[in-house]
Amino acid sequence: MGLVELKSLVAQRSCDECVLHPLCQPALVGIDDIERLSATVLARRPMAKDAVLFRAGEPMRSVFVAQSGGFKTVSVTEAGEEQVIGFYFPGELIGLEGLRDGRFRTDAVALESAQVCEVPLSALERVAAQRPDFQRQMLRALGDGMARHQDHLELLGRKQAQERLAMFLYGLSERQRRLGRDPQRLHLPMSRSDMGSYLSLVIETVSRGLSKLQEDGVIAVKGRHVQVLDAARLAALGQGDDVGDARCAGGR
Repeated sequence: MGLVELKSLVAQRSCDECVLHPLCQPALVGIDDIERLSATVLARRPMAKDAVLFRAGEPMRSVFVAQSGGFKTVSVTEAGEEQVIGFYFPGELIGLEGLRDGRFRTDAVALESAQVCEVPLSALERVAAQRPDFQRQMLRALGDGMARHQDHLELLGRKQAQERLAMFLYGLSERQRRLGRDPQRLHLPMSRSDMGSYLSLVIETVSRGLSKLQEDGVIAVKGRHVQVLDAARLAALGQGDDVGDARCAGGR
């Protein structure tokens, strides 16, 4: 590769713009790393709202990273009912659960218009083998996914609907913080119905819970945008503290 082409590549795939940037820093520290990883990432492709990224049972040959937009992973019961398993935001790897047996275990669906990059597993493994620091970042990403699954199980174990909702919002805020974004300003690309499915609550309970948190001055809601006004109170509510003042009825 010539110098002009390399400069063009660096400009095009700079660390700040690369979709792997939130996961790979500080692994990407040199031109060689940028060149090596850029060769593994296929062209970004647009996805419309409700478009399917992959389906359960398909062979896992790649993982995916949203450059923009959000995704949900869902499982479908034998009765055809959809259960939301997880939500993914820009900078987070999608599909890692397929590593267990080489097949995706859920459907992944775009929550809104999105841009996504596909990272072939074979190429990613070669890069990780050459860069132990990058390999550690990938293991950390796997750990994050496992932690989110554990958090979801803990969330569903909460008896009160308001605890689940507060814990969910606080968890999203902390994910924003880890990705270097403002933890007090949340964009919720998912519908209230999707939130209810994830939290095992009916949609009316989700709407009432958001209204109650707003009335109590914990959050401010405008459409799908939520501003966290009192992070400490939100965290306390998620842990079951001070629930008496902010409890909402109607959970399943």
